[in-house]
Amino acid sequence: MSRVGIYGGTFDPIHLGHLHVITQLIQKKIVDQLLVVPAGEPLLRSQAPHASAQQRRAMCQLALSDLPVDVASKVLVNPIEVLRTGPSYAIDTVEAVAQNYPGGSILLIVGQDAADKLDQWHRIDELRTMVEFVVISRPGYVGNGIDIGALPVAATTIREGLSADVSSSVASFIRENNLYDN
Repeated sequence: MSRVGIYGGTFDPIHLGHLHVITQLIQKKIVDQLLVVPAGEPLLRSQAPHASAQQRRAMCQLALSDLPVDVASKVLVNPIEVLRTGPSYAIDTVEAVAQNYPGGSILLIVGQDAADKLDQWHRIDELRTMVEFVVISRPGYVGNGIDIGALPVAATTIREGLSADVSSSVASFIRENNLYDN
């Protein structure tokens, strides 16, 4: 049975910390295939993303091209939430993905910060019956997630110009599109 991971996030921008998680999920064989799903309208954030949904999707696709081929060949950017109108709920994404992977096991990849808010997720009790949650430990968060040596990188510091922890192709995209005014 194939283990299909769904790694959702705002990815504003996708950074080296995200790429490390992706690489570890594949190299440690936690998942057989990984779908990176940029959120369309993230609901549990205090503010809207700075980059548009299409820009965040493009940055995800560019970042995957900077991964080693053996990892990148098992990862796809899935635009389902970017293309959906209205709020993005994980359960809707899981239901759609499950239709494309009959008999597959669906794993929902979340950071410890997101895991701490699972009780706020739409239809969470039903979602828990549909997926296996894989919680990734993050620096600065206490929990019982999987320790994959997560990098202490935050998109906020990248947007504020305090860090350049993005792949070279994403850095070029940010400059070319004047994102984050840095």
